[in-house]
Amino acid sequence: MDEKFDAKELLATLTELPGVYRMVDAKGTVLYVGKAKNLKKRVASYFRENHPSPRIALMVAQIARVETTVTRSEAEALLLENNLIKSLAPRYNILFRDDKSYPYIVLTRDPYPRLGFFRGNTDRRADYFGPFPSSLAVRDSVNLLQRMFRLRTCENSVFNNRSRPCLLHQIKRCSGPCVDLIAPQAYAQDVQMATLFLLGRHQEVIGRLSEAMDQAAGALAFEQAAVYRDQIQSLRHVQDKQYIETGRGEDVDVVVVVEDGGMLCVNLAMVRGGRHLGDKTQFPSNAADSSPLDVLCAFLTQHYLVHPIPERVYLNLPLPDGDLAATLGELAKRPVPILEARLTMQKMWVEMAEQNARLAIVARRSVLLRQASRLDALHEVLGLESDEDKETRIECFDISHTQGESAVASCVVYQGNGMRKSDYRRFNIQGITPGDDYAAIRQAVLRRYEKVASGEAVAPSLVLIDGGKGQLGCALSALEELGLAHLPLLGIAKGEARKPGLEILIFADGREPVQLSPEHPALHLLQEIRDEAHRFAISGHRAQRSKTRRTSRLDEIAGIGPKRRKALISHFGGLQGISNAGVDQLSAVPGISRELAETIYTALH
Repeated sequence: MDEKFDAKELLATLTELPGVYRMVDAKGTVLYVGKAKNLKKRVASYFRENHPSPRIALMVAQIARVETTVTRSEAEALLLENNLIKSLAPRYNILFRDDKSYPYIVLTRDPYPRLGFFRGNTDRRADYFGPFPSSLAVRDSVNLLQRMFRLRTCENSVFNNRSRPCLLHQIKRCSGPCVDLIAPQAYAQDVQMATLFLLGRHQEVIGRLSEAMDQAAGALAFEQAAVYRDQIQSLRHVQDKQYIETGRGEDVDVVVVVEDGGMLCVNLAMVRGGRHLGDKTQFPSNAADSSPLDVLCAFLTQHYLVHPIPERVYLNLPLPDGDLAATLGELAKRPVPILEARLTMQKMWVEMAEQNARLAIVARRSVLLRQASRLDALHEVLGLESDEDKETRIECFDISHTQGESAVASCVVYQGNGMRKSDYRRFNIQGITPGDDYAAIRQAVLRRYEKVASGEAVAPSLVLIDGGKGQLGCALSALEELGLAHLPLLGIAKGEARKPGLEILIFADGREPVQLSPEHPALHLLQEIRDEAHRFAISGHRAQRSKTRRTSRLDEIAGIGPKRRKALISHFGGLQGISNAGVDQLSAVPGISRELAETIYTALH
């Protein structure tokens, strides 16, 4: 421990109020961020003579000072702790990837509400159901709701411009509200039924459908009665397969942590409206020497700060006290029971989640071993120096364009035995001769490594260029201009007939090109990274090209600015829809006068 740091002097100044503490080393780096119901007691627990955790004892030995922030409640401390962990990423905090992208089912509040898939920040302009563990779970549920209630799934830009029903109506997945094939009142009833189903009130839905079926049969409307019968059968099938034993259609999460061979995995299984929707596994970072209980508590706090808290949570380990449940209850503004499984069905959910966590560990271990062998093979082929304290970081560049139009460069990053998507970057290439891949590569490399040259960003272990000698030479010229010519640089060129497995590796240091065997593990790693760069470049180019083609003709029309262009595209769904519209339809768009509508019509015809 730093001689200047006096733990007793620190503890004498601490309050017993709730708050957040930060352990800082002599260099000013935050080692650990924690929350406390009682700051004095919690911080004092770190300065025992014999600490039970070697990992925490190592951290304590590096502490130079402790900073604290008092909060009004433990829940407020939890929020502050989570924000600091995400922004500072301390090396001794157990971290989970902050996945805010759990998907939802959305029901819009249009005159004819749309049923659909949603990912992002929710608002009050629609009703959201979820979250779901995967996009597949959402799409399965949407398909089920389409079969049962025939709600529309098309966007408003399509819905508002249809003149005849689409294929979904023909295969009995939509009731055709776009062309008035269903009355608004009847469609509203279907929306209400779908909402009740998503809320887990299945028995109520079955009761209403049974009543409607009897009324239809009594009125001799046997075709409609058959529709109700099919809906009831679909619902009963769902109940038989997935309905939990309580019969109350609860929203429940099952969270388990499993340790196997030193690897820890958390599995989150979701039950929504009484239906088991699947599960999702996560592996913590900075969890070496941590106990399963520590990992479980870290997941619960980090996950439920950014995702809705269900009615109850079942665990496979008992929590040491009720503080966490009380804190989550304060966040949810209602009691949140966090329980061990007791009933047979609850135990079954926990056992399923544990089994899936073990399978995920086996799969991850296999991937890590394969990736490690590939990386070792690449180091051997390229003669790269290995640093046990630093992960190998490979950055790969590729260019995508269509005959020079909308050129986009991609840079993808491989680090830590996998692709690091948060570090990916795209560059819209400008100011060059269209189709000049050499100039595009040079511009992308210059823009990417400006901050590396100034010391503001981390330098890669290897720069990989998808291309031959020309592209490699331009990349080397850019690195030399930045003073980074020492960075290892490699080109991967397409082989004969551009067949995978025949690639040629070109070295920037003058070594002779190398062609590895198609089975070589180093080549497999380079192909994986190169293909990801290619995919990322193409997706960016297509988006850029689509945007350019969609808006360029509108930009040429006097009186059309960004707001009016956006309003037109939103209303008609794109340039084709605008071109097909008449003057009366164009002038119906907010912000478009009759005179401007005539100008638009003339310009597009």
